[in-house]
Amino acid sequence: MKQLLLIIILCPTLTFSQSRKQKRAQEKADKETLANLQAHVQYLAGDQLEGRRTGSAGEVLAMQYISNYFTKAGLEPKGTNGFIQEFTINEGKQLPPADNQFIVNDKPMTVNLDYYPLAWSAETTASGSASLDLREKGEPWFWDAKDLVEENKNNPHFAIDEALQKEALNASKKGAKALIIFNSGKQTDNILFNKNDKTKAAALPVLYLTPRGLKKYFADVSALYNVKLKVKMVNTSRKAHNVVGYINNNAPNTVVLGAHYDHLGRGEDDNALDAKGEIHNGADDNASGTAALLELARLLKKSSDKSSNYLLIAFSGEELGLFGSKYWLDNPTVTSKPNYMINMDMVGRYNPDKKLTIGGFGTSPVWSQVFTTVPAGNLLVHFDSSGAGPSDHASFYRKDIPVLFFFTNSHEDYHKATDDWDKINYAGELDIVKYIEAIIAATANKGPLPFAKTSEPEMAKVNLPVTLGVMPDYAFSGTGMRIEAVSKGKLAEKSGLMAGDVLLQLGQYQFVDVPSYMQALRNFKKGDSTTLKLKRGTAEKTVPIQF
Repeated sequence: MKQLLLIIILCPTLTFSQSRKQKRAQEKADKETLANLQAHVQYLAGDQLEGRRTGSAGEVLAMQYISNYFTKAGLEPKGTNGFIQEFTINEGKQLPPADNQFIVNDKPMTVNLDYYPLAWSAETTASGSASLDLREKGEPWFWDAKDLVEENKNNPHFAIDEALQKEALNASKKGAKALIIFNSGKQTDNILFNKNDKTKAAALPVLYLTPRGLKKYFADVSALYNVKLKVKMVNTSRKAHNVVGYINNNAPNTVVLGAHYDHLGRGEDDNALDAKGEIHNGADDNASGTAALLELARLLKKSSDKSSNYLLIAFSGEELGLFGSKYWLDNPTVTSKPNYMINMDMVGRYNPDKKLTIGGFGTSPVWSQVFTTVPAGNLLVHFDSSGAGPSDHASFYRKDIPVLFFFTNSHEDYHKATDDWDKINYAGELDIVKYIEAIIAATANKGPLPFAKTSEPEMAKVNLPVTLGVMPDYAFSGTGMRIEAVSKGKLAEKSGLMAGDVLLQLGQYQFVDVPSYMQALRNFKKGDSTTLKLKRGTAEKTVPIQF
């Protein structure tokens, strides 16, 4: 009886002692995760990595850091070469500023701003004296496309490039050293540089003067100008690298956790929101998500819960158009379809006023069940139903895989050189890592998650007056803008557009790639009606559009 009484007396003490021990262990574990998060972000967002531009030496350093940490955490390599899955991003023809020249009366013009060679121009040099209204054999010739463009403004079969190529051939035969094209009229001419053009090169240099270049350097039509030209084009590509690690628990389902680790470098790809030249360290975008991925890799490997396998992928090429996630899905390094995917992009600036946004809530009915049982702790959360969006989870959603997207929302340093490691809320990021851990645990016995389509937002990260409601295929290497996906309920779907359609012209504005498509959209406003020319398979179609 005395022994039983002693046990009863000691029970609360033992329980309290055990609880304190568990609390101290959790505090120690949290302290380690917090320190690791800061160390990861400081390294990845350090100047020595020069902004982790896709295909750069800085990207390779980041790749090595991630693969080394995966090794240290005990993950299996699941790339095509160890942890690494290399892929190529073809960028087509580029015009290196140092190798292209247009000098007028000793004043250098700026390529792509004042002028540009056409993609089928001869790559050579030329010089001489010429005026806009005089053609002499053995000299550069100018040619005003005004009349040609105006005569064909209502001709749906008119191809400006064919007409220009014919003019260049005639000029060459008559002794011109170069052909410099301009348009003195107001009608849109659609004379564009097509980086994917594979047309045979002309026999002479062919350049186009932009309206700015014409006005600034050739205001006097009758004047004689001394010109020096040099044309050089380079076919460029980049080697990018996904980093893929695997935790094999011999479970029936595999969960993918992802974050992109590439950023903007020095703004060379024109995707920075401030001046080029400075290092854009991308601490929040997306060293923060990569750091969270690394810590989840370590924590999940140590976890006693073996109910799922885990594939952890650090993607490259996200800033250029989700290249890394698309490539992995087209070339998966595991055979089974992922049960679901969790993406972490910009999770380092948690602010209670802006909350933590969790996207993809509507991509499976199971998510509503999960989030009612998992407390958010210190976090204030805003849920977004859509599975689409401008980050890598969208690639998985397009393959009918349930997703979640963790994002602490944009801020004044987004895509600027001021996005640095000392502005990260590391305590907030620790809470997010623990929250994701708990969500993963809550799905442990749910089995395969059913997928659901969601409504989709308009194109994000792009300031456009109107949109069609499509996802561009940034990897398309043909002429035009290929649709990767059509947003449900948006203008494109209502107009009968389909994934795989190649858009060619909107109203009078032709386009040859995604940037020129975006530029065409800027010429319209809500309420405008026009026509859209597209290619579906081998057939061309024209459909009416009202924004």
